[in-house]
Amino acid sequence: MIAEVIVDISHANVDRIFEYALPEGMDVRPGSRVLVPFGGGNKAVEGFVVGLRESATYPGALKSVLGRLEDYPVLTDEQLELAFWMRERYGCLLIDALCLMIPAQMRGLKVKEKTVRTVAINLDAEGVAQAEASLVSKTGACRAPVQRGILRLLASADAPISVSDLNEFIPGASGALPAMEKKGWVVFGTVSVRRDPLEGLKGVKERPKMTVDQANAVDAVDRALESRKTGPVGPERAFLLKGVTGSGKTEVYMRCIERCLALGLTAIVLVPEISLTPQTVARFRGRFGGGIAVLHSRLSAGERFDEWKRIRKGEAKVVVGARSAVFAPVENLGLIVIDEEHESSYSSEKTPRYSACDVAKKRCELTGAALLLGSATPSLESYFLAKNGAYTMLRLPRRVNGRPMPPVTVVDMRKELERGNRTIFSEALYSAIRDCLRKGEQVMLLQNRRGYSTFVSCRGCGHVMKCPRCDVSLTYHKSDESLRCHYCGERVSVPAVCPECKKPYLKYFGQGTQQVEEAVKKAFPMARVLRMDRDTTTTKGAHLSILSAFASHEADILIGTQMIAKGLDFPNVTLVGVVAADATLFMSDYRSAERAFSLITQVAGRAGRDAFDGTAIVQTYSPEHPSIRFAATHDYDGFYAYEIEKRRKCLYPPFADFVRVLFTGPDLHVVKTACEHFAESAKSLLQRELAKTAGEEETLVYLRAMPAPIGFIKGEFRHQVLMKLLRIPAAERAMALLGVFCREYEAKGCVLTLEVNPQNML
Repeated sequence: MIAEVIVDISHANVDRIFEYALPEGMDVRPGSRVLVPFGGGNKAVEGFVVGLRESATYPGALKSVLGRLEDYPVLTDEQLELAFWMRERYGCLLIDALCLMIPAQMRGLKVKEKTVRTVAINLDAEGVAQAEASLVSKTGACRAPVQRGILRLLASADAPISVSDLNEFIPGASGALPAMEKKGWVVFGTVSVRRDPLEGLKGVKERPKMTVDQANAVDAVDRALESRKTGPVGPERAFLLKGVTGSGKTEVYMRCIERCLALGLTAIVLVPEISLTPQTVARFRGRFGGGIAVLHSRLSAGERFDEWKRIRKGEAKVVVGARSAVFAPVENLGLIVIDEEHESSYSSEKTPRYSACDVAKKRCELTGAALLLGSATPSLESYFLAKNGAYTMLRLPRRVNGRPMPPVTVVDMRKELERGNRTIFSEALYSAIRDCLRKGEQVMLLQNRRGYSTFVSCRGCGHVMKCPRCDVSLTYHKSDESLRCHYCGERVSVPAVCPECKKPYLKYFGQGTQQVEEAVKKAFPMARVLRMDRDTTTTKGAHLSILSAFASHEADILIGTQMIAKGLDFPNVTLVGVVAADATLFMSDYRSAERAFSLITQVAGRAGRDAFDGTAIVQTYSPEHPSIRFAATHDYDGFYAYEIEKRRKCLYPPFADFVRVLFTGPDLHVVKTACEHFAESAKSLLQRELAKTAGEEETLVYLRAMPAPIGFIKGEFRHQVLMKLLRIPAAERAMALLGVFCREYEAKGCVLTLEVNPQNML
């Protein structure tokens, strides 16, 4: 047999199938990882077997596979097909797509099973007695009490004991074991130990009675689970669950998964990284016990490998995780759930720049699985598809406990300034926090920028402190008196004088979470305060520690960025404050209005979810903005009607697709030249292809080469080719052609990356 292998080298020149002979008796199947000789020096490199054939197409002598890296295929047939689709869809190398589907540390064998050394008795009862007798001196005293203790403990054990545990029971045991092994009394061994990321986490086993709306939603998905048909995903097995905050979407997910498991199928649940909280995971752990596996970036390499292997071996039937969990190696897939489907974190900002929602849809197409998208504020694209019959709409219009949605008060901060209030808090928010604390209730404050001040400028000459490696301003962090770049991580000390004019007129502008925290502690000195942002959650377990402390009321006020806005349920929170709604509102992105509406609506929904009524206060300098007005009344449909009309007029998604080809490199001239040449070639190619069919030439609305909005990041210059394609069938053919062109295009001295509807237009 001949193995078709993709070698694990990320370079366009080797992004093709290489044929290798299989040695007699070697059991290799599609999806296996192998070691093969490669290149003139026959260097041993890793690779993936993507197919087998009986005869070679290569005319010369074939090299042979050196060996398997695992005794089982690491990838399923469906995953292989998915990788080939990703290469076409995202213009990426096939090896880059394949490597998404295994833990990164498996490459180069950087991670393996954890084993511990064990010891067991090697004697029967009579032998133990004789051994003990040999340890007794003529005077009747024991000459080796440690050895005797080991003999008795191991003889009473039903299984081998780890050497470390034995040392805990009998100090000095490890020193005595070699002599006992020499006598044949004990034998050493090893045993695999699972690194459990959920160790110590107690599952929440409550099973609330479903509402009529919840039951109807579950029944609709259940019908799709029973029908299971492969092919394009239409409304018969693609669902959008639009439920207000607190309406019980998670319970719907779990009931659907239960029915999935009853049919002998498996399920994947995607949640935003920030929602992998004790609350979310504890509920799934309580319902599905050891049958659940988790996959996310906060796991150690060993934990991720062990969870992945459990899934691959079929030991875990339910996978809960962030974006990359969409590639989990489950078989018999019956359901993919995407919670908070509107979240931008489902789009990768690393090569390949895939959308987890698109990949999930493709997996459902390949396997016949059902797709369930859920959100209180669905993305406009998903809601548009549901309104037009591509998805089945499921609604949860009421909270499960019958509590009303919290009223939202919008505060015009311009009027606060007119009254002489120059503090962070409006009079309304200050009074509400004070009243909450008096009643022993809890407060959540959203400030969607971390750090202390967003930029530092000189009042003498106007110079703004910028990152030397990126074309962005540095953020002031008061905790360590540093200026930091939130793009590349550069950190510098705050200068005493302006580096341009040498005058001591530096001033700090804008507000971050650190400044809000300082203001809260000054205004409410008796309040216990926690802050949750990227700076306070860098260590493993930090999310768990902060949220657990707040849940147990060890703090009165939780301040945070958007990571506190969704997926959290704290019964005692009755007030939510949005400190500066404008931070998200005016970003240079066509989605900024949608993101602002979603963020305000989501965070307001954290209030009043239990026995007490809640309220939300939104501070803004733009109270008349539609995002603010519609969010204040929890009016998603009103916002959708307003925003979709804007999108229609401007031909923005969902009416067209943005495609960006980003060029990055250390030499500005090289990057600019490559970008412009690509634009000319790509435009000619697409126009020539689309002109073959009458009327399709209008598919390409525009195509231009230009500098990226941020022209310099991490020491590299950035230019882009931005194009817009009408969302009609001809666009799919154009996209496939563009993907091939990107892979084969030689951009010497720079790197190009294809993005489809990028979440970050910077």
